Amino acid sequence: MSKSYIITGTDTDIGKTIFCAALAGAMDAYYWKPVQAGLAEGGDAETVRRLSGLSPDKILPEAYRLTTPCSPHEAAKIDGLEIDPDALSLPKVDGSLIIEGAGGALVPISDNRLYADQFAAWNLPVIIAARTKLGTINHSLMTIEALRARGLCVHGVAFIGDENLETQRIITKIGAVRNLGRLPYIDPLNAENLRASFAADFDVKDF
Repeated sequence: MSKSYIITGTDTDIGKTIFCAALAGAMDAYYWKPVQAGLAEGGDAETVRRLSGLSPDKILPEAYRLTTPCSPHEAAKIDGLEIDPDALSLPKVDGSLIIEGAGGALVPISDNRLYADQFAAWNLPVIIAARTKLGTINHSLMTIEALRARGLCVHGVAFIGDENLETQRIITKIGAVRNLGRLPYIDPLNAENLRASFAADFDVKDF
């Protein structure tokens, strides 16, 4: 499956879904959020549908839609079920696929399986979405190490937030990864502004 990527974050609520919408839209790729935990605002797939400009058929249904906005393993327990890795097999699509994880790479799917373990089973390159605020150096470098320890290819880091040149430099230098670009905070956030911001600082050829 060429030009398909897993998107993980250094933390939760950093703008990972917004980046997924921008990237999937720029690549005209399929988008898949395997496990959605929290349905109050319709879920991340709805956000991507609204912001990406993709046709509805390219927003794939989740394998699990869980009610509570918390770690997937806990949200599944609250809903009275356990996430089955066999239900998370890669969907077959006729093009590129953008897969969005939940929170960070070491978020648990079940009591004995982390997202990073699932990433290894998919065996696709991973893009790390990293905020530029204080604390991201540590979170980013640990994420890179956790992914490489499982034999995964880290395609690069996509920074999100205000420019922080030293943070961006040291993460990419010590982590030996590419700085793919930076997505600033966007106000108002809509499909047109997101598309313009992505085009201004990212090169779709890097994907």
